[in-house]
Amino acid sequence: MGIDWGNILTLHNLSNILDVLVVWVLIYELIMLLRGTRSIQLLRGIVILILAKVISLYLGLTMTSWILDQVINWGVIGCIVIFQPEIRRGLEKLGRRSVFKQSQQQNAKAEKLIKALNGAIQYMSKRRIGALIAIQMKTGLEEYIETGIQLDADVSSQLLINIFIPNTPLHDGAVIIKDGRIASAASYLPLSQSNLIPKELGTRHRAAVGISEVTDAITIVISEETGEVSITRNNELLRGMTQADYLKYLRSQLINTNVKDHKTLFGEIHDFFIKHFGGKKS
Repeated sequence: MGIDWGNILTLHNLSNILDVLVVWVLIYELIMLLRGTRSIQLLRGIVILILAKVISLYLGLTMTSWILDQVINWGVIGCIVIFQPEIRRGLEKLGRRSVFKQSQQQNAKAEKLIKALNGAIQYMSKRRIGALIAIQMKTGLEEYIETGIQLDADVSSQLLINIFIPNTPLHDGAVIIKDGRIASAASYLPLSQSNLIPKELGTRHRAAVGISEVTDAITIVISEETGEVSITRNNELLRGMTQADYLKYLRSQLINTNVKDHKTLFGEIHDFFIKHFGGKKS
């Protein structure tokens, strides 16, 4: 007996499938928007309240159900106030310009960041000034940003150097870079307890490995004893990196090489149609 695809692939069923997919996409985008922020804890609380409401209805707990109804009804207004920064960020994201321009701007921003990092690394490495710089990737670092002095400053080699000059108020701890800006200085990162870390490496390296164990951040370490440059990410420690090594690594991680200029892309599409359709004779 064959499958009657005509009855399955009806407009009504396709509409239901599309409806489910849209809801899942919205939930996914909401989780991505809140990930790494304190608001994710509030979201978990909301989920618990909804589950409690469902359970109370199933068990016939009338009073409990009524109380939860009031909490949920008034909670909508509270959520608008509490999630105001996330709502604004989401609306701004929807209103941004085209993907091509956005990707190009991100690559230009990454190049500027790499240039600033390179200047600071070269200066501090030659003078054996210890440094610890973490760059946020997909996993949020807000809980570590909150442990330091919040700056929200443009990234420049001069500022990075000034932060890590010995015996200054901000030199002890990590600089965290988020969205191409210095989010905080003197932040505390979790120390790794791994026995695989060489004994000659100090607290900065253990902190760099520690943050790589729990997030996907790129962390740059400069040893104050040797001036050696190291990078950690995804629980991997890369030691003794030359200027060419770390520049190549940073560009591979921060720059999207698959982005094409929209003019180039449209030109390729135009050439494709000319080649396959425009040259045919009637």
